[in-house]
Amino acid sequence: MELIIQKYGGSSLASPQNIREAAQRVVRRSQQGVRLVVVVSAMGDTTDDLIELAHQVSARPDGRDLDLLISTGETVSAALLSMALKSLGQDAISLSGAQAGIQTDGYYSQAHILDINSQRMERELARSKVVVVAGFQGIERTSEDVTTLGRGGSDTTAVALAARLKAKICEIYTDVEGIYTADPRVVPEARKLSEIDYEEMLELASYGSKVIHPRAVEIGKLYQIPILVAGSGSQSCGTLILEGVNMEAKNKVRGVTFDMDVAKITVVGIPDKPGIVTSLFEPLARSNINVDTIVQNASVQGITDLTFTVSRGDTEKTLEIILPVTESIKAQKVVHSTNLGKVSIVGVGMQNAPGYAARMFHTLYEAGVNIELITTSEIRITCIVEEDKIPTAVRSLHRAFELEKED
Repeated sequence: MELIIQKYGGSSLASPQNIREAAQRVVRRSQQGVRLVVVVSAMGDTTDDLIELAHQVSARPDGRDLDLLISTGETVSAALLSMALKSLGQDAISLSGAQAGIQTDGYYSQAHILDINSQRMERELARSKVVVVAGFQGIERTSEDVTTLGRGGSDTTAVALAARLKAKICEIYTDVEGIYTADPRVVPEARKLSEIDYEEMLELASYGSKVIHPRAVEIGKLYQIPILVAGSGSQSCGTLILEGVNMEAKNKVRGVTFDMDVAKITVVGIPDKPGIVTSLFEPLARSNINVDTIVQNASVQGITDLTFTVSRGDTEKTLEIILPVTESIKAQKVVHSTNLGKVSIVGVGMQNAPGYAARMFHTLYEAGVNIELITTSEIRITCIVEEDKIPTAVRSLHRAFELEKED
């Protein structure tokens, strides 16, 4: 029998009634003659509540303890869904990430999956059970400490299991009906896509779309696992993420996305010498801080300025790391800003078609949106702008590239 991986997000499991409805969906799919592994997130806002609880008892919770704490949310969901399935006559078993054999590195709160020992899951599947796995978590392979995979990590768990178990497809059920050309809450006329290429989805997810985690898309592309994103409470067919979506569509731009989680840091007056930039970024890398946009000004009399962006949540830690470095290299000062966001247009077809950057910049100019920084890839153009201009920028770009129209 074919194997299917399903994943249910926190909003799909927010209440006992939601859990029962998810169980009914699982049973209907099982009755179609397929084997099922179901990955679950924590119920509703459980993770946020647990993090808040941790900060009520400690100003700086230990990373190991925090991961152990917040991993319990998914474990609760797995146990409850397994109970609901059994009440419907469907044999099932709930497993934590460790019991499912998910082995990770030791980066607490941002761990990466290194390997999956799937023997336990395969034994349970052979006994005709639905296997319910707690997402978002694993176990460090040497210390055997519980680790978590970062926000959205249950998506990563689901696609990684699909790759390891050679599943036909990974179905991700959430509170939206699929992937849209823009966030429908910002652009009401945004259109749901029936299909999207891995590369396009990876750029959308990396630069603001919260529908699926970027690492899940990366794994899907690497192992060629089709990923369906659909609404848990809808009969809509959702959006299929896969390789080889038609590249010759009229509209080369497939979506507009935005991200408000941006902090800009500028190191002013750096001596323009070999190794200076390395001395700034190597300690950030060792601390697992992701640096995004990087811009260095032209050198004037051997002095230059360096600007880069990080997640707002990493601002304080970044400043703590680089301030001693800037003193040692005799930089003039460090300034930072957290009132920024980034808006991006994404489309595989843009790489062989001219004029898209010019149209984007002109559109933002006409909308009165000032561009602070620009970064690009082959299929993406991103502008850093003031955060209060983000809604205007998104709506203006969606209209300019006529994304409400069918290809």
